[in-house]
Amino acid sequence: MNASETLPQEFNVATWFVDRNVAEGRGGRPAFLYEDRVLTYADVQDSANRTGNALRELGVGMEDRVWMLCLDAPEFLGTFWGAIKIGAVPIPTNTLLRADDYLYFLRDSRATVAVVSAPLLAEAGPALGQSPWLRHVLVAGGPPAGHASWEDAIAKASPRLEAAPTSRDDVAFWLYSSGSTGFPKGAVHLHHDMVVCQETYAKQVLGIRETDRVYSVAKLFFAYGLGNAGYFPMGVGAQSVLYPHRPTPESAFEVLTRHRPTIFFGVPTLYAGMLAVKEADKRYDLSALRLCVSAGEALPDEIYRRWRERFGVEIIDGIGTTEILHIFLSNRPGAAKPGSTGLPVPGYEAIIVDDEGRPVKRGDIGNLRVKGDSTMAYYWNKHDRTKETLFGPWIQTGDKYHQDEDGYFWYAGRADDMLKVGGIWVSPIEVEATLIKHPAVLEAAVIGKEDTDRLVKPKAFVVLKEPAGGADALADELKAFVKDKIAPYKYPRWIEFVPELPKTATGKIQRFKLRG
Repeated sequence: MNASETLPQEFNVATWFVDRNVAEGRGGRPAFLYEDRVLTYADVQDSANRTGNALRELGVGMEDRVWMLCLDAPEFLGTFWGAIKIGAVPIPTNTLLRADDYLYFLRDSRATVAVVSAPLLAEAGPALGQSPWLRHVLVAGGPPAGHASWEDAIAKASPRLEAAPTSRDDVAFWLYSSGSTGFPKGAVHLHHDMVVCQETYAKQVLGIRETDRVYSVAKLFFAYGLGNAGYFPMGVGAQSVLYPHRPTPESAFEVLTRHRPTIFFGVPTLYAGMLAVKEADKRYDLSALRLCVSAGEALPDEIYRRWRERFGVEIIDGIGTTEILHIFLSNRPGAAKPGSTGLPVPGYEAIIVDDEGRPVKRGDIGNLRVKGDSTMAYYWNKHDRTKETLFGPWIQTGDKYHQDEDGYFWYAGRADDMLKVGGIWVSPIEVEATLIKHPAVLEAAVIGKEDTDRLVKPKAFVVLKEPAGGADALADELKAFVKDKIAPYKYPRWIEFVPELPKTATGKIQRFKLRG
């Protein structure tokens, strides 16, 4: 799909996903189920309009950035769509990170206003006072702790708001993507990008319709979750279940049983955990499901088969990136090849090229390039990285793939050393740098290792400054040390102590030798 062929030049995407539902008579229909509340499409519009007006009262104008550290809750919906509607640029942010990460985002984006869910203030608080650009903080869902209340601000604001006269090619929002250097990159997305994903993957692969109810374990701040739980159901007037808490296998089963969604979006690590729950097929009711979806990391064929045998519904695996916004390669319902990533989504093209950019022979491993109209415009303030990633209309994803005789794509690893852990990017360099801060550690190298479910987790090879006894105790201490310093999901699941690390003549760690 090419947006220029289907959307008018003047276009504000908030009118497409929010206002259109009310204009077409769905204002009274449930849009989101949140805790014990039901938010109708009229409620979402009211919240977006009031938040947009409240942001304007704080001086937010066209193209100004609004930093969002929000749970999957009403404040996320109101802020995201309200900011877009006034022509501002919301930046949904990973809620699982640390204060130093948040300070980086605030400084890099130069956001003037932040909207923060109250439970996240404890971690974010130290960063909020250190950004030279930040002028206002709105806190939602609890005591504002010296800041302004989002609920109070929108209660005073007008419920009427005309959409800013933006273009389909104006900047709508950013999403930060982790980098191999450990420094995230702001992927800049335009007003037409969400519509492209909706009209291609959501409609033509998932066949999403007004009668669907969706539940995504991936949160709204992820590109994957933003589509799954956010604009995909809104695009057709369907319903979405918002779960603001940390997902576990048991909690996912409970949500599926209580709310009876028809489409479930998971990640391989969670599916594996759910399969490990004893007698889950007897204790929980998944009979409403018509489709399960997986992305974030490659889905092992064994998990696909075991899930289908136990619950009678298949998992459709695919791959998407923050830069392309959502899934661009996917299996199809009823035509999946277990273990593969499937075929290009309608509206996207994919090729596999060598390091010089030449197409490889069918069956050979090469670099995946994708073309589609939801691809980011550029990385904010990362000119060189943009040039390394974008090749005219093509984007190089950093993934290694090969294609079989039927045209299906098969994942073969990363071109860099990045790891996908539980569907979330982890930089080995960041974990290594954290380990080295421990007084006992001289050097460290981190690679990906498959667990018993064939899912990748970090493993660390550590060189100590001095020989130490009690290796198991020290390994546990190092794991806890990493969990305390950076996002806990990044900690190494295994630690192996070694006398030295393999290196090049120039001193660069050769991680590929550790993988062998």
